Formats: sequence, structure tokens, C-alpha cells
Amino acid sequence: MTGPGPDEGRAFLEPWRGEDDELSKKIYIGNLPFSSTEDELRAVFERHGSVESVSVITDRETGRSRGFAFVEMEDASAADDAIRALDGSELGGRSLRVNEAQDRRGGGGGGGGRSRY
Repeated sequence: MTGPGPDEGRAFLEPWRGEDDELSKKIYIGNLPFSSTEDELRAVFERHGSVESVSVITDRETGRSRGFAFVEMEDASAADDAIRALDGSELGGRSLRVNEAQDRRGGGGGGGGRSRY
């Protein structure tokens, strides 16, 4: 009897994943000014190609930007162009960190600290 194949159970993968995938690609933008808006980021990235979505990550309790965002571009080659052009560029007096978003495997934060007992 053999176990599951190497690709079994992978149907859940999003279409933007894959190094040579010409579908959309998700981009991480870090070191954002806290005043940055989704519209502002969309305008910056649309200079390099069609933007599918923009999401500025905010604090749950305060609603204030956490200083990073994700942009999903329709074309992977346009996303690569945007990454090359915008990584290290300035926005609102801050040097942006722009790279391909990494898959978040494993748990989210939380936990840690000392035991109460």
C-alpha cells in the first residue's frame, strides 16, 4: 500500500503562488507611513500594471495602520517589475520594503510568555 501522492491535498493553493506562474502575484510592502491609504498604494502600483487588490493592514483595536500592506497584481511579470522599481523607493519620507509575499505556514502570533503556574 502506498501513501498519498506529493500533490494530494494541494487544491487549496491560491493562484498567485508559484515561481513561474504568470497568473497574479501577491506583493508585501513594508515600512509604510502610517498615513498611507489603499488608494495611494493602488496609484503607485498601477504605474507598473493592473492591480487586483490592495490591503493596508490595520490594528484590530485602534484601526490604525500597522505599517505594512499587500498588493495583488494581475500579471506576475508586472508584479516583478513593480518589486524591482519600488523596493527601496520613498513614500511619505520612508524607504519602502517591497518583495514577493511569503506563504504564512504555521500558526499566527499569540502565546509565548511565562507560565502562570
